[in-house]
Amino acid sequence: MTPKSDQSDLIREAKAIVVLAFRNGPIEDVHAGKTCPACNGKVGYSRISDDEIKLIMKNAVNRVYWLLRLKADDPVSYERQIAHGERCTLSWDDPE
Repeated sequence: MTPKSDQSDLIREAKAIVVLAFRNGPIEDVHAGKTCPACNGKVGYSRISDDEIKLIMKNAVNRVYWLLRLKADDPVSYERQIAHGERCTLSWDDPE
């Protein structure tokens, strides 16, 4: 499914939400660590512990919830957050 040009606001919002709710959260700590020399590039090896994924997903859910509440309760502040997140996604591919 290719995004339609009339969905540019939705594309912008989706990318910004991912940055704000996921990329700029605990996953950055995992990503910033050293590459595992034993499992680097090998499919089938877990590189994130159960505790780490739980923290990552809990943070993402909390941030998405916060953003959706902000969108409903304070659209101006929500737009500021989206604009902030958008600055991190300028080189990202659009969704398919």
